[in-house]
Amino acid sequence: MAEKDLEAKDIERKVHDLAAAMRDVKTSQADRDDVVVEMRHAKFSRLELLADDLGPVFHDVPLDAEMFDFALTKGETPRLWIDMTSFVRLGKDGRTYEFVKDTRLGRTLLGTSSNREKIGKRVTDYVAERLLERERMIEGEWIARDARLDDVSEEVNDDAQSNQPALIADKTDKGLTPKRALSILSAFMWFLIGIAIVACIIAGLFIFDQLQPLSNWLAGTISQ
Repeated sequence: MAEKDLEAKDIERKVHDLAAAMRDVKTSQADRDDVVVEMRHAKFSRLELLADDLGPVFHDVPLDAEMFDFALTKGETPRLWIDMTSFVRLGKDGRTYEFVKDTRLGRTLLGTSSNREKIGKRVTDYVAERLLERERMIEGEWIARDARLDDVSEEVNDDAQSNQPALIADKTDKGLTPKRALSILSAFMWFLIGIAIVACIIAGLFIFDQLQPLSNWLAGTISQ
């Protein structure tokens, strides 16, 4: 009977030890979680300060510069996004700023410093470089478009000059210009009007029996 009581006490003691161990694990885990949460909050606060420093830079960026995407996100790792592929984060120590860019060849570290002013200067330089690249690209497209327009204009002028002799030849081959044709038509109309007037005079003389006296008078005048 005593042996059974001893075994029961051993089991009860082990259960109590396991429960105590579980409580200890939960407590330490909660402490670690608190540290992680506090660290994350501290990182986010530091990025907020950096975002405030860069506020004038973000404000001066043209509205049509769509390559930038300034945003502060919490998440598992707080980040200050500069564009779609670059952002600033805090290192594992929670104090070192890391300016990171994702590329096709992997993640590249553009700058790192525990000094917020220095990392802000690096981000400002990056934004300026991207804006200059954008301006050069726009200027290059404008120059290329202007060159294409000049080429088209020269081609049109060359075609006009090459076709000019042919147009002159076509006018010469046609012979009659509209102005000349109108003059000929006007002369023909006056000729017809003259014939009509003479016919009317002859008809009037015939009607009034004056045609024969007129013929005699004309014959006498011619004979004289």
